[in-house]
Amino acid sequence: MQRRIFCAGSLGLAALGPLALAGCGGGSGDSAEPAAAAPRLLAGAPLVQAARVFKHPGLLHTEADFDRMRAKVNADAQPWADGWGALLTTGRSHLGKNNYPRPVATVIRDNTPNNNVSKLYIDTARAYQLAVRWKISGDVAYANKALEYLNAWSGVLTTIAGNADRFLAAGIYGYQFANAAEIMRTYDGWAPADLARFQTMMLNVFYPLNHQFLVQHNDADITNYWANWDQCNLASILAIGVLCDRQDLYDEAVGYYKTGAGNGAANQAVRFIHPGYLGQWQESSRDQGHTTLGVGLAASFCEMAWNQGDDLYGYDNHRLLAGAEYVAKSNLADANGNLYYTSMPFDPYTNKHGTGLGISPASLPFTRPVWEMIRNHYVNRLGLAAPWTTLMAQKIRVEGDGGNGDQLGLGTLTFTRDPIAAGAPPSGLTARLVGGKVELSWWGGAYATAYTVKRATSAGGPYTTVASGITDLLTFTDSGMAPGAYYYVVTAATPSGESAPSNEARADTAVTLLTRVAAATLNGVDQYVPLPAGVAAGLADFTIATKVFWNAARDWERVFDFGTGMNQYLFLTPRAFRGGLSFTISNNGGFGSQTVSTPTPLATGQWVHVAITLSGSTATLYVNGAVVGTNTAMTRAPFRLDDGDKNWLGRSQYPADPYFNGKLEEFRIYNGAMTAAQVAALAVA
Repeated sequence: MQRRIFCAGSLGLAALGPLALAGCGGGSGDSAEPAAAAPRLLAGAPLVQAARVFKHPGLLHTEADFDRMRAKVNADAQPWADGWGALLTTGRSHLGKNNYPRPVATVIRDNTPNNNVSKLYIDTARAYQLAVRWKISGDVAYANKALEYLNAWSGVLTTIAGNADRFLAAGIYGYQFANAAEIMRTYDGWAPADLARFQTMMLNVFYPLNHQFLVQHNDADITNYWANWDQCNLASILAIGVLCDRQDLYDEAVGYYKTGAGNGAANQAVRFIHPGYLGQWQESSRDQGHTTLGVGLAASFCEMAWNQGDDLYGYDNHRLLAGAEYVAKSNLADANGNLYYTSMPFDPYTNKHGTGLGISPASLPFTRPVWEMIRNHYVNRLGLAAPWTTLMAQKIRVEGDGGNGDQLGLGTLTFTRDPIAAGAPPSGLTARLVGGKVELSWWGGAYATAYTVKRATSAGGPYTTVASGITDLLTFTDSGMAPGAYYYVVTAATPSGESAPSNEARADTAVTLLTRVAAATLNGVDQYVPLPAGVAAGLADFTIATKVFWNAARDWERVFDFGTGMNQYLFLTPRAFRGGLSFTISNNGGFGSQTVSTPTPLATGQWVHVAITLSGSTATLYVNGAVVGTNTAMTRAPFRLDDGDKNWLGRSQYPADPYFNGKLEEFRIYNGAMTAAQVAALAVA
């Protein structure tokens, strides 16, 4: 992280942007970061971004995909031939007289006798499978049959109703129906007026429910609904956006996936990354049926975006792959039948429904046909290693349609690709100071058999081997070095020799000043100090310290509050509600908070030095250099949160909380956790 040093005086700062603080020197001898130049508009630069041109067909399958399927089936190549056979035996890809549309004006999904949703999901699956069969066989009879379903429903359906499950119906069957129509738009026998009517149905019947759910979550607490609820509605919005050439819808879905507050957003769905990039899924403590549903929906979302040129598969260092590997391993056993889930890492997870303390064995193993899509992207497209996802795909192969409407399935036919010629070198290497040790994790290559970790004291080397022969969990913890900066790379042993090195990752084992604000005087009404976006991003072990003069003893004032809003944040308050000085960090709002606190508030009307350190999972709170609180189960850390753009001194993420009334001096953020002696020395400096 770059060092940032700022000054703030007694001026009103509420209107200042994050980069409006003037650089200053002072006391420590650290140099100020130069002020950024104002953006310039180049001559001739466009003022309005051109509208996006979508690729068609461009949802789960492109024309190139169908060319591949057709060639492989015609050549009787495996496993495509078996995948084709699975399509022919589902019972939903046939022309028989018993296969006819059953549209209704109102689809109801609930637990009453009025539930008729099966009519929709069966006809959706039929339209999709008939469309795929037409594209591969070339027989227009299947195209015409698919159109019977699309046209029948678009001429009748006006409403999706029921209990909260209506949002599931609008999401799951919305993205599936859009996929069937996206394939059929390439058929010149579909009248433009009929395509337009189908698009109107998707926009007027499905999309409003998709959007409403993401915005309102059925008027419930945002943690009430599990990841798959958000994810199916995201998939539907994105698919409808492509089908209807609506960039606003497409951008809505992509934006929510990256920064949304609900459990379907990337950082919430894969809510905790364990060493070696095992990404704990949000529903893992619920049951494996819903967990695998969520993985399949997220993969469908990413595949559709990929076909439009957006790599959400790779978003946040392949966060989806981390989640898929965790879920796949959770549903597998070793050669002796020993289930892996019993020994896998798990971080306690709390939401409105309670606290999960481990991976749930409910519905385990759940063999949902969603794995070929994920495996073929990461392994055969990119050349990455995805060992647990690969084992799940092999276990389920050949994928059918699942028969229950939850997924389109048939991935052995539609997603299998020829193996990549050579695996990718190790990638995505991260190095973090955790508990005073350097924790490394990386992604492996498709054909690698072992990995070697190398370390240097200068960027670019020369490197010395510190570990070799790593074969399973792709992580290594380095320790015992003198304080300072270290640089790491990882190489792989492959059939063709040692691979190229990974990206270089830097870790600093010394306590290093990153950010400093010299002084600020705040009126408790509307003044605060904004800090740059990502001011604490990437930190594991850290120290935050400042001198505080507090005037007004009000609950929930903030010394500092960094985050993205009311879902992800870390803050220090002089007095929590009916409590004392408190530091809290959360990645799930009030339900996901972890706190270290004192029983008494911070003193008012006098200068007090306050510091908070995190070393591994141990958080320590100091007042005037003395320890006043400890929490040894603080598993949250800034690097586990989204990079926040709401980073403030004196202001809360919660709009109802009061602003800070008082003065701050020497506010500092350090990489690394200070010792008690170092904090004591800083307090009197």
